[in-house]
Amino acid sequence: MKNIPEVKLGLVAVSRDCFVITLSERRRHDLAEAFRAAGGEIEEIMTTVENEKDMQKAVAEANEKGVNALVVLLGNFGPETPETLIAKYFPGPAMYIASAEEGDRNLFDDRGDAYCGMLNCSYNLGLRHIRAFIPSYPVVTAKEGAKLVAEFIPMATALLGLQSLKIITFGPRPYDFFACNAPIKALYDLGVEIQENSELDLLVSYKAHRGDDRAKAVAAEMAAELGAKGNTWPDFLLRMAEYELTLLDWAEANKGASKYVVFANKCWPAFPEQFGFEPCYVNSHLTSKGIPVACEVDIYGALSEYIGTCVSGGSVTLLDINNSVPQNIYDEDIKGRFDYDITETFMGFHCGNTPMERLSDGKLSYQLIMHRLLEKGDPDFTRGTLGGDIAPGEITFFRLQSAADTTLHAYVAEGEVLPVPTRSFGGIGVFAIREMKRFYRHVLIEKRFPHHGAVAFGHHGKILFDLFRLLGCTDVEYNRPKSERYPSENPFDR
Repeated sequence: MKNIPEVKLGLVAVSRDCFVITLSERRRHDLAEAFRAAGGEIEEIMTTVENEKDMQKAVAEANEKGVNALVVLLGNFGPETPETLIAKYFPGPAMYIASAEEGDRNLFDDRGDAYCGMLNCSYNLGLRHIRAFIPSYPVVTAKEGAKLVAEFIPMATALLGLQSLKIITFGPRPYDFFACNAPIKALYDLGVEIQENSELDLLVSYKAHRGDDRAKAVAAEMAAELGAKGNTWPDFLLRMAEYELTLLDWAEANKGASKYVVFANKCWPAFPEQFGFEPCYVNSHLTSKGIPVACEVDIYGALSEYIGTCVSGGSVTLLDINNSVPQNIYDEDIKGRFDYDITETFMGFHCGNTPMERLSDGKLSYQLIMHRLLEKGDPDFTRGTLGGDIAPGEITFFRLQSAADTTLHAYVAEGEVLPVPTRSFGGIGVFAIREMKRFYRHVLIEKRFPHHGAVAFGHHGKILFDLFRLLGCTDVEYNRPKSERYPSENPFDR
């Protein structure tokens, strides 16, 4: 099941009728060639837009060529109404950029004034309430434009994915986890569908998959991923393979008009005893395939994970912003080795949903917390988590969330996982984010974000910040540097 879209880019030039049309056409060609020289693929739309009829022809040409994300180039000042109507009638995401003047050309016939035209373009997009992406500095040479086009691809992937995404849930959102009970109206505002189901629906479907002939192949795939060291209970894999098939079959049968699916599922306390295992490893295994399964019916966690999958192009995870780093661990393993204060570190944890490839030494384990609550003696049905320290490297911690009034809010913070042993259980890592102490207080606490955060591996803050703004978030926060105070920060607190 391919669960993220494949972007096919198109490039269309626009030209104001009192400017030289060949200037826009040449600049379109130069940009396309620069992008191809950098290894990209892009379809040139040969209809140059000067009026509304041209706009209709250009959109039709893009559709005929299978283009699903469009770059609109103001090669000169541009026609304000037709150029903005492109984004209205083209069904996919659009980015607007403008051509800088070339130094080796004359500034009579070869002056385009796109620097000026971009202002009116932005104004007209606003008049029509059209959401189109304009980069932080959109007036560029062909080589600079090629870089912006490349950066547009992960954003376009996420936008296309959200247009055709369904979030499937099983189980009521937990009573004691009100942070996971955010209103879902904002999902429909984004164009995301949601289907909420009972845990009983899932249990009935799972029982129907017992003895499924396909399960042996899935179990063998799991065994290969875990390896001899990580596969602590080989006889346990078959029941988890049957559960994975249950979810995949449900997705195929229920995605309907949507193309892509993620899950947000109840996983405790009734689940392990009724199903006979914890679902964490299956969640991790599907997430590694690009089908995130969020824990604890965290709908916006699943949404955030999917966005991270589209933007990063790799597997992601969902973690609790969980516990502080003890002073002795900081003194022994961090102080003097890494340039972080102890308040810039914390542990990100979840029971066992982080993909195997994101762990340093993962293995099948059991849910220690649920074992204390539900079992005595050796673990039985609380087995099924994936434990291990998260592999060190760059990360982006982020979340898109609805507030109680259904407005969208988000945060993005880049950091890293340190190569420090956690001495703990579950999927867990020692995280370091600059100025985390202040970010924790003035963003996470003050703006009432829940304990779950999505983690993309690598630094993807630039794309995510712009994406969240484009999705309509007027409040996108980040970990501000020491020199920049939060609005609510006490100026006398030294």
